[in-house]
Amino acid sequence: MGPTASGKTDLAMALYERLPCEIISVDSAMIYKDMNIGTATPDAEFLSRYPHKLVDILDPAESYSAADFRADALREMADISAAGKIPLLVGGTMMYYQALLKGLATLPQANQAIRDRLVGEAEQHGWGSLHKRLQQVDPDAAQRIHPNDPQRMQRALEVYELTGRSMTELWQEQQKQQLPYNVSQICVMPQERKTIHERIEKRFQIMLEQGFEEEVRALWNRGDLNLQMPSVRCVGYRQMWEFFEGTWDYATMIEKSVIATRQLAKRQITWLRSWDNLHHFESTDPNLTNNALKLLEGTII
Repeated sequence: MGPTASGKTDLAMALYERLPCEIISVDSAMIYKDMNIGTATPDAEFLSRYPHKLVDILDPAESYSAADFRADALREMADISAAGKIPLLVGGTMMYYQALLKGLATLPQANQAIRDRLVGEAEQHGWGSLHKRLQQVDPDAAQRIHPNDPQRMQRALEVYELTGRSMTELWQEQQKQQLPYNVSQICVMPQERKTIHERIEKRFQIMLEQGFEEEVRALWNRGDLNLQMPSVRCVGYRQMWEFFEGTWDYATMIEKSVIATRQLAKRQITWLRSWDNLHHFESTDPNLTNNALKLLEGTII
């Protein structure tokens, strides 16, 4: 685990070379096809050497939930274990990890009429007004869900309207679905926040040089995608999309993209600081791999 641009992939590569591992991606953006540059998906040459499960599995027009991830990850983990290898899960989508480790509450199916009404209210009054409503009915969820995260905000309000109970309450009632694995949890993160910020800015500039604008333009030209879709709302893609719509100029798009990525890293760090049974490692430590291997010797080796 770790925030974006923290060095998770580098450690995964090192562990893959030293242990009988198979890598499973835990990333809600890398699941999409044709979105490789902006999601920092490794290229084909890299993936041929370090294969990743659950990468490039969906069209950007398709949706994918934490429940979908849990089912897919458990299937991949079972296959890897049956082959006598170790499932190595790598990524920064904390909701996916939570679903995998703790299971999922039994929540009602989506109700399109309610969703459409909530979107209409947001378009009229702003998502901020819906976030205030969420603070009233589910303050814990409102604290977890950022006002600029309409998909999760919409779902939390939808669940409340359908059940009369908060999503937090339903989550608390669930019985933990124990994984049939001995789990070791490692967090890779630099101590200095500015290190992540510098990496984020540098990485976005590299993405632009690699053709990120053209990648998003190809999605834009399809005509069947829009800003309400989770794929287009991925960090960087949303800001480039809004640049195409004329919301920002090019320089502002870059600034907004870097800021949004920093905000994502901040949310990930907040999750990680309160995560149970997590072993923290300094990503700039030259002994990172050896330290991680020492930890794993007592659990999986």
